[in-house]
Amino acid sequence: MALITDLLIIAVALAVSMLITVPITGALVRLRANYNPKGLQLDDEGVVHPYTGPQLTSFFGMFARVKRLEGWAGLYKGLMPHLITAAIMAAFAFIFYDSSGPRHHGMANPPRAGPFGVLMFSIFWMIITLPSMVISYRSVTTPYKLPYFAPRHSLRILLTPTERRKPWLLYLTPGLLPTQLIAVTYGVLGLRTLRHFLLPGYRPNAGLPESFTLLRFGLYFIVVIVSTAILCPLEVIATKLAIQRNHASAELNSVLQEEEGDTEETVEYAGAEEDVIGLRHERDPYIGLVDCAKRIAQEEGPAALYRAWWVTMLACIGTAFSI
Repeated sequence: MALITDLLIIAVALAVSMLITVPITGALVRLRANYNPKGLQLDDEGVVHPYTGPQLTSFFGMFARVKRLEGWAGLYKGLMPHLITAAIMAAFAFIFYDSSGPRHHGMANPPRAGPFGVLMFSIFWMIITLPSMVISYRSVTTPYKLPYFAPRHSLRILLTPTERRKPWLLYLTPGLLPTQLIAVTYGVLGLRTLRHFLLPGYRPNAGLPESFTLLRFGLYFIVVIVSTAILCPLEVIATKLAIQRNHASAELNSVLQEEEGDTEETVEYAGAEEDVIGLRHERDPYIGLVDCAKRIAQEEGPAALYRAWWVTMLACIGTAFSI
C-alpha cells in the first residue's frame, strides 16, 4: 500500500511539475536560442540585407510571442521529452534511494559525500541526461508540430540521418560537452563549496545556525552575483550549441542541418509564416565553446550572453536553501 501511495504521489507531482515548468522552460530555451544579430546579413547569393528576424530580448516577451503564434500547443512543445526525462529521473530516485530518505521526494539528488564525490555523481548524471536535453531543446525550437505518440517520426525531424545512425555523435556536438562539464564543475566545486563555507550548518526548515551572520550572507550574495556572471553565458552557449545538428560532411563543419527528407509530411503551426525565433544560418555554425562565445558577443552583443540572467541568479540563490 505504501508503494502504491508513493507512486501516486510521484505521478501527481510529476504532472503538476510538467504543467508549470514546460511552458517556462520552452520560453527560456527559445529566448536563449534566438539569433538576434546587430549588423547586416548575407543571403545565399552574397547580397547584403538588414536582418529581419525576431528582435526579442525579454523572457515575458518571448512567452507572449509563442502564445500568439503557436497557441497553447506551442507553449507545451517538448512536453514528451521533458516527461520521459523526468520519469526516468523519478524512477532512478525511487529505485536507488530509500523512499523515506531522499532529501527531495521523487528526485535524484547527489549522495551525501565530499565535493569530489558529488562532482563525479553530477558529471555522471549530466552525461546520462545530455541526449535528452538536446532532443528537448530541438523539440522546443523546431517550427514543426511533433506528434506526442510517434517518436520515430519526431526523431526524423529532430535528428539528422547521421545522428540517427550514430546517436553517440550528440556527445560530440562541437563545444557542447565541454560547456556542460565546466558548468557542472563550477556549480559543484565553486558555488556549492563556497555555500557550505560561508553558510555552514544551515539546513532548510531548521532555523538559522549560530554561525550565521549578515557578513557571511552578504559575501554569499556576492558569490551568487559572480556565479551568475559565469554560469549564465555557459547556459546560453549550451542552448545554442545543443540545437545544432551533426552532419557527416566535414566541409560543412560537421553541423549543417540535413533538411532533405527530414521534414516530409510535417505540419507547421498556424503562425508559421512568421518565425517564432530566428536561427543562425545553418551553413555557418558555431564550431566550439570559445567560437560560440566570441560570435555571440560580436554578432549579437555581449548582452546576448546574459539573456534571462535572473533565472540563473534565482537558481544560484536556490543553492543556499538546498542540502
